[in-house]
Amino acid sequence: PFWIVVPDPRKSAVLGLTQPFCTDEKSHAQPKSKAAFGSVGRRIPYRVLHVINQDGESLGNMHRAEALRLMDQHGLKLVLLSENVEPPVYRLMTGQQIHEEQLKRAEKKKASPKAGVVQKELSFSSAIAKNDLETKTKQIAQWIEKRHHVKVTIRQAKGSSTDMFMVFDQILEAVSEKATYLSKPKVAREGVSTCIFRHMSDKELKNHQKMEIKKNNTVKKDENEDLKSNELH
Repeated sequence: PFWIVVPDPRKSAVLGLTQPFCTDEKSHAQPKSKAAFGSVGRRIPYRVLHVINQDGESLGNMHRAEALRLMDQHGLKLVLLSENVEPPVYRLMTGQQIHEEQLKRAEKKKASPKAGVVQKELSFSSAIAKNDLETKTKQIAQWIEKRHHVKVTIRQAKGSSTDMFMVFDQILEAVSEKATYLSKPKVAREGVSTCIFRHMSDKELKNHQKMEIKKNNTVKKDENEDLKSNELH
């Protein structure tokens, strides 16, 4: 702030406190969130693009009008892959390709540890001995109790016919009172499968407990009916 002298017909001078003219705070708009992966339609702010076709092959640099012509000609959609390079990279994709990529990204984001969440990792062979698997399962249960995420990787042992997905389900069954899958079992690469366990939310725990009670009641009811049936005979 600074003082200025303002002429006034009733007084010789008036002193007033004012603020320097500044629109800095108002001029800074909130940065726009990054658009979701998908078709950009015809909204392309760049004149020159680097274009990749639907098979992942580079078509080189071209004017945006040429890229739009190819898009219309083949009934495809343009997707922005990277705008931090010169020229920006766009890819021609089918609607199905876009949908599949969106699912992949959503799964990857889901599997990424959230801020403040610790992710532990365990890796072992599909030929692991029963007692060793029990030891590792107990370790997983301890980490889950602390609300850590636990990434488990199983390598297919040479000559082993063990179903690695069944091993994951076996581990989950052992820790099912508290844990569930954050990322369901999947093949990471040939001979290697992985998944991520997490602690259930409070809501999931309540639903799980209700289901267990309902299941136990059904079992008891069936047992009672079998008992009555045996008594009648």
